[in-house]
Amino acid sequence: MKNLVNILIGLFLILSTTLTAQNLEFADLLQNINSRQNTSLNGKWDIIVDPLENGYYNHRLLPKDNGYFKNAKMTSPSDLIEYNFDTSFQLDVPGDWNTQMDKLYYYEGTVWYKKDFTYHANSDKLAFLYFEAVNYEAIVYLNGERIGSHVGGYTPFQFEVTNKLKEGDNFVVVKVDNKRKKENVPTVNQDWWNYGGITRSVHLITTPKSYIKDYSIQLPKGNTTTIDGWVQVENSKDGDLVTINIPELKKSVNSILKNGIAKFSVKAKPVLWSPYSPKLYEVIIKTPTDKLTDHIGFRTVATDGSKILLNNKPIFLKGISIHEEAPFKTGRVTSKEECKILLQWAKELGCNFIRLAHYPHSETMVREAEKMGFMIWSEIPVYWTVQFDNKDTYANAQNQLTEMISRDKNRAAILLWSMANETPEGEARLSFIADLAKQARKLDNTRLITAALDTQGKGNDGNLIEDPLGTIVDVIGINNYCGWYAGAPETCPDIKWASKYDKPMIMSEVGGGALYGLHGNKNERWTEEYQADVYKKNIEMMRNIKFLAGLSPWILMDFRSSRRPLRRIQDDFNRKGLISEQGMKKQAFYILKDYYNNENN
Repeated sequence: MKNLVNILIGLFLILSTTLTAQNLEFADLLQNINSRQNTSLNGKWDIIVDPLENGYYNHRLLPKDNGYFKNAKMTSPSDLIEYNFDTSFQLDVPGDWNTQMDKLYYYEGTVWYKKDFTYHANSDKLAFLYFEAVNYEAIVYLNGERIGSHVGGYTPFQFEVTNKLKEGDNFVVVKVDNKRKKENVPTVNQDWWNYGGITRSVHLITTPKSYIKDYSIQLPKGNTTTIDGWVQVENSKDGDLVTINIPELKKSVNSILKNGIAKFSVKAKPVLWSPYSPKLYEVIIKTPTDKLTDHIGFRTVATDGSKILLNNKPIFLKGISIHEEAPFKTGRVTSKEECKILLQWAKELGCNFIRLAHYPHSETMVREAEKMGFMIWSEIPVYWTVQFDNKDTYANAQNQLTEMISRDKNRAAILLWSMANETPEGEARLSFIADLAKQARKLDNTRLITAALDTQGKGNDGNLIEDPLGTIVDVIGINNYCGWYAGAPETCPDIKWASKYDKPMIMSEVGGGALYGLHGNKNERWTEEYQADVYKKNIEMMRNIKFLAGLSPWILMDFRSSRRPLRRIQDDFNRKGLISEQGMKKQAFYILKDYYNNENN
């Protein structure tokens, strides 16, 4: 009997561990930070530019372990301390250093950031330092003590710092390093600006000791009449109740916590989120000690042969690609207002879909797009020739994927998780991306998996989609620049497309460049007329692709790229935007707008 009891206990522990691990595979991130008790650490930060990385340890500094992270002060006139944050330059956070200081325009290396703040301790609270994004590697110190690090420039990370904060005055120092490396994700070669700095907001968040850590609330795959999910509560007691309340649907369900997880399922008939009706419901999650409020939409997405189905109905994705480049001032997008400008331009273009390239954009961008009814393609920067045979590179990519999905899994607007962009064919690459797709489906089986393939240069007689990556993805993305990188515009309408796969295809990139205000005839490259003709001819080509399910031409707005030095034309900008960086619409904008507004899609 004793052995039987031990076996049953063992099975219980195994099942309990499995249940907990299933949900803990998400990143260690607080959900929905705007619903938390939150102190902003945005504003002016003191900075020291450190290309030689003296701030780690300088032999002239005393005591021996004193680096910039110690924020040392002179205590007597004879002290030798060769840095002083209090008299140094300052930069705005959030923001990039490249566009804030002329001398840092091309700079890649280390900059130390320091922020003073006040904290009043509460014995019933936990405290977290939460960074929405730092590009690219961050090492974080609190009151002179290292508390952790993070690699990856576009996803959030946090540290629990309750016992490291002092009553009253505190300071945080961040070593930010944006040097490109071959083993990084993205690698050394990229076609957008490597903006360095604390590029998104920083928060000091406090929670109860037992707090709602994570949750997933959505429709199961293929089901529009059941809302289910789970809530994870940290430092909880088995048997505690979690309540999930959706007042507008008059639905409230209680679930009992077991091993920190409460699962639930409730029958409901929500108005389904769509571009035509981007309905979001207030969802309230309560525990005996904590309460969060979110606004969540409910919808399903699937494929049927070459069609994408939203809420069981075919939909054509009329889209545009967008970089996280600020309108008018350029540099990194840092405000909700800048997000809204970009999204409003996409709405004016007639879009119902946006591709957020080539990395996860801010949570603000995703939430604002969701409110406006945009379907979203969200991707990680597995871009061009990353080291597909490097295990550490894969671990980095998988971590960025996990952080992206962890943050945005409750956002109905996201239909597609993208694993990669324009990666060269090969066994190592196929295995690398297949493993990423497996991880994405493990974390979230309700959305579609995609990747942007590169078929340009295969000739104008015909394009057959046969990349073996087509077996891995649900939706095939194709980047094809007929009329710009391959062939003349007039050859594009005659290209015949075929696919080995009975799957939807999105023309994820198409287009050409133009300098706003430069005019000539349609045969003169860089003129608005040439770009407009490229769009006209490619639209004719796409009309004949029977398995085309959508498009996201490249790109909404001109953006900075150090690969684009052509003076008086590019001037460090990729000029493929339909709108200039100063907000001026090019002729091609109206060509695409007319297609979206009048085509019977």
